[in-house]
Amino acid sequence: MQGTVDGFSYGLVTPVAAFLMACLGGALGLRCTTRSLRHCDSFKAGWLALGATSIGTGIWTMHFIAMMGFSVQQAPVSYDRPITFASLGVAVVMVGVGIFIVGYRGATALTLVTGGTITGLGVATMHYLGMAGMRLQGRVEYDTLTVALSVVIAVVAATAALWAAVSVHGFLASLGASLVMGVAVSGMHYTAMSAVSVHLHGTEAHTGTGDTATSLLLPMLIGPAVFLILAAVVVMFDPLLVMGDPDWQRPDARGVHRPGVPAPRHVPSYGEPANWTARPSGRAARRSVPRGGHRSQDW
Repeated sequence: MQGTVDGFSYGLVTPVAAFLMACLGGALGLRCTTRSLRHCDSFKAGWLALGATSIGTGIWTMHFIAMMGFSVQQAPVSYDRPITFASLGVAVVMVGVGIFIVGYRGATALTLVTGGTITGLGVATMHYLGMAGMRLQGRVEYDTLTVALSVVIAVVAATAALWAAVSVHGFLASLGASLVMGVAVSGMHYTAMSAVSVHLHGTEAHTGTGDTATSLLLPMLIGPAVFLILAAVVVMFDPLLVMGDPDWQRPDARGVHRPGVPAPRHVPSYGEPANWTARPSGRAARRSVPRGGHRSQDW
């Protein structure tokens, strides 16, 4: 017996909520990755790990919020908890591998493609492992071509996200990149769900009296959602993550003297005499030469 599948049992509520969670995870992950690449310090690995966990958690949360709207008319749907949480671990680990490759190998074309491919495969693995944890009185089948298309979308979306992390400058630009990432990840999910068909066991509809999919999934989503909120707090309290480099701190702006702004005072370095003054150059040097023709030594 063929089951009647509905992916929008709550209308637009679950797709919109899922999209927002994907955008939140993507935005946090991209900003953390950008922070680690542009400000090399002792916390580089920590920022990369936070970015990978944010992206993986956001994608996982997006998937199961969307799955709350999935139902089969003739049979109740439930989820295996160990497999469901295993899909979260797979998402975080594989996304982390891709991000660490880019973070430590540099933003070359090869590393972006390699990291994006691994990250995209991690997103696709998370999706189909999460689907494997779904329990119902029937068999879930997939259309091969649609599955392949969903994997391609995941890889392209992940590669584009990593490229945005190393190429996009400024908070608003990163916000736009996270919206694009949210669209891509949500598109990958619903493309994959369009490949699903359910073949029920027997010829009669099953009437379940147990817990609904929403009552099972909602408690499992609380922990990841709280983590994303805490990660957002960390981002908000780091000015370099939110605003990036101020103009006056950028290397190309430090050596430029702007009219009307006093030149920065020279701070002696280690081993340099405190009363050292720079030799004047140009017109100022000619003015400092006495009439006798001998230039005075300032050091």
